[in-house]
Amino acid sequence: MNAHDGARSARAPAISVWPHRLAVLLVCATFPLLFIGGLVTGKGAGLAVPDWPTTFGYNMFLYPWSKMVGNIFYEHSHRLVASCVGLLTIALAVALGRCEPRVWLRRLGFAALGLVIVQGVLGGLRVVLLEQALAIVHAATAQLFFALTVCLAVFTSADWRGAAPERAVNDGGRLRRLCAVTAVLIYAQILFGALLRHTGERVDAHAACAALVTLHVIFIMIRVMRHHASIPRLSRPAAALFALTLAQLALGTVSYIAKFTTVWRLSADPIVLLTTTHLAVGALMLGIAVTLALRAHRLSTPGKIRQGENLFTERLPA
Repeated sequence: MNAHDGARSARAPAISVWPHRLAVLLVCATFPLLFIGGLVTGKGAGLAVPDWPTTFGYNMFLYPWSKMVGNIFYEHSHRLVASCVGLLTIALAVALGRCEPRVWLRRLGFAALGLVIVQGVLGGLRVVLLEQALAIVHAATAQLFFALTVCLAVFTSADWRGAAPERAVNDGGRLRRLCAVTAVLIYAQILFGALLRHTGERVDAHAACAALVTLHVIFIMIRVMRHHASIPRLSRPAAALFALTLAQLALGTVSYIAKFTTVWRLSADPIVLLTTTHLAVGALMLGIAVTLALRAHRLSTPGKIRQGENLFTERLPA
């Protein structure tokens, strides 16, 4: 390395760990929010608090804990956790704006901020306007936001900041396309699931999507085990996706029998827990499928690390 290269390397900015930490924290906060939202829908608690953005006239953050009883507890808890997710999204957007040299990733962070604002407004309008269609859109947007937080966590990780591998993995392009299609199918199943939860309709479409998702997950598992079994970044999430698919099929079957037939009679609370867990596992499947697609893309794009160069996709301005 000559003196010029050494000086350029010395000027290379330190990589901040905060965007990735905040992105991971945002994923971890958004997932329980989805679960709580499912409980709100399952218990019919969406209108337990009749006003918005206040709570029975109180500032949302000052509503007395002693009054959080019954369905009010679920709905108000949903609002509080959603506020925490919003604050984390703001923090992540600011961290990306200050520390991230990749312009497209900074823009993606602000897109996440815009989406969480839209999501909050949708939730509030659902209370004010009493429109069931808004509840379905609110549920669909929540899963889309969760997938976006997973993308941000992957993009800010050390694996993605570094240069692409010198040699592309075998069959990486096909795996990337297969995972991307699977993620789309999982999201479609989630949409039909939201429609089923709110209206009781289109169980046929939900079941058809479940069959397609299962076939694609099997294809992913076969392809990963055949071509990428030695790569933990692909084999581990593929195995997790396969295991979650089996659990999801079992949960979906039991939920349908308990809710729509008389074969197995359960009280309301176990049914709500079953259907909400079914929703949560679907979200995990979506997040893992998105992660697999992004990792397969990264590993199928050959690159080379040049000595003394910044490992970011884009350099900082001089």
